[in-house]
Amino acid sequence: MSDRGLYTLAGVLVLGALAPLLDTTIVNVGLGTLGRELDAPVATVQWVSTGYLLALAVAIPLTGWAVNRFGGKRMWLVSLGVFLAGSVLCGAAWNIGTLIVFRVLQGAGAGLMMPILQTILLRAAGGRRIGRLMAVVTLPALVGPILGPVAGGLIAGHLSWRWIFIVNVPICLAAIALAWRVLPDDRPEGGAVLDWAGFTLLAPGLAGLVYGLAQAGIHSGFGDTRVLVPVFVGALLVGGFVVRSVRVPEPLIDLGVFRSRSFAASSALLFLGGLALYGPMLLLPLYYQQVRGLSVVVAGLMLVPQGIGSLIARAAGTLADRIGPRPVVLGGFLLTALGTVPFVWAGAHTGYWVLGAALLIRGVGLSSANLAVMVGAYQGLPRELIPDAGSTTRIMLQLGGSFGAAVLAAILAADGSSAAFGWALALTGPAAIPALLLPGAGRRLWTARRPVTGNGTGRG
Repeated sequence: MSDRGLYTLAGVLVLGALAPLLDTTIVNVGLGTLGRELDAPVATVQWVSTGYLLALAVAIPLTGWAVNRFGGKRMWLVSLGVFLAGSVLCGAAWNIGTLIVFRVLQGAGAGLMMPILQTILLRAAGGRRIGRLMAVVTLPALVGPILGPVAGGLIAGHLSWRWIFIVNVPICLAAIALAWRVLPDDRPEGGAVLDWAGFTLLAPGLAGLVYGLAQAGIHSGFGDTRVLVPVFVGALLVGGFVVRSVRVPEPLIDLGVFRSRSFAASSALLFLGGLALYGPMLLLPLYYQQVRGLSVVVAGLMLVPQGIGSLIARAAGTLADRIGPRPVVLGGFLLTALGTVPFVWAGAHTGYWVLGAALLIRGVGLSSANLAVMVGAYQGLPRELIPDAGSTTRIMLQLGGSFGAAVLAAILAADGSSAAFGWALALTGPAAIPALLLPGAGRRLWTARRPVTGNGTGRG
């Protein structure tokens, strides 16, 4: 595929990915409105988000098998269709119960999207300019947090709550139409039967971990039985999946991806980054709302400098292609730490220009580290392991984000925002240690074929 065709493909995929990322921030802003309009208590309304996240976690492990079995284009259209159907049904929901059920459907579609997107694009790239492509792919993650709070605030203040979900419809329809025309008609690469035993271990295991970590944030700690039980059961099931996967010929996710030192290091960074890099994303809007007394919409606008910094850092993708991901990740962690420092001592009267400059630096560092980590994750992998790698990176990112948010929420409740920012800053250094195992010079994305899989028997 030509470079022009590759970037066109990336743009079409990014349009589809924008829908769930924008949706998440809009819904979070509109939870209060949903509670009032549907006459539901806070504990029930929270399941609008919790049900979505659990469905997303359950769907992620299916993506590698589904792409190999049915083809990337077909599964991309399916994931968009599922998300579209969930959005339409959410907009038509008649009570809080039906809304939660339809959000689960939405979450399932969203869980399929990002791993499938990465698989389609990376296979089409054939090892070329992966950093530049990742810079394009991650754009929705920057646009969502900037536009989401503003759009959510406008909808909650001036339109029916149903528009919180209906706003996804035109995006999904346009994405489906363009994907039908632009995406290559790839043939399925393997006819393996779904590893049902592995799925019944991994899917509820991930759901248990995500749910338990979410409860830790709500209940301000890890000592509550509502946290301990789901986390323990989830960890047990995931552990069972790992043990089983190395013993069967065609596991749900081939753990042979971890034989790549670069992939293993990137996976560790994705998890640890949930605490050091992404955890403060929870703290920042709360600081502006609780300490500075700003509204949700204005607090969202105050975070725009971080989005601008992330856009500036798009060049980090090209840099990672040229000099390797290791120095870019280390530099990104350093800048992220520098951008976090002012918030450790920020109070009710700290100058907005100081905080804005810090967020700009933080955005450059955060985006640079994220881009380079994703480049490192795929270096040296065989082409047929890309779907497995896509599922695994999303799992590590999901668990890392949930863990980081839970830990910092507990610290925030106990000691306040300064202490929470301080812990995030202190843990940035240790979290960056796996970056030392990343390549320092660029390599092609994958080898022609792999001799063995993670269990030594091969797949497909």
